[in-house]
Amino acid sequence: MNFQLLSSRPARAVILALTCMGLASAASAMSLRELRGLAKAGKQGPDYVNYYLVGVMEGALEAHAHAVRNGATPTICLDGRRLEPFMAKSLFDTELKRNADVYEADMSAQLVMVNALSTVYPCQ
Repeated sequence: MNFQLLSSRPARAVILALTCMGLASAASAMSLRELRGLAKAGKQGPDYVNYYLVGVMEGALEAHAHAVRNGATPTICLDGRRLEPFMAKSLFDTELKRNADVYEADMSAQLVMVNALSTVYPCQ
């Protein structure tokens, strides 16, 4: 193989773009079915679920803040109220119980968390 071809600027740009597309597709949200399966996976499963939900909560808040900075209407307003990492699981579970007939197993955990945050921390 001719490695000099890979050292050109356009070739590196193509390789970088393909790598980014691969990473973006690998970072898709976990479905509710996958999350339930993770909870049953060994004795550390529930811990992994908690860590995942904390990440989903923080990611949802960051995405919301970014959208608001770019002109979107706010839908989650903490207004000085406390939101701690240990609250992620209870927010998630409460939203699932409140709207049990709405969520299907193939829906993403992120959707549930965003809806939970906008319900518990609404903007007036």
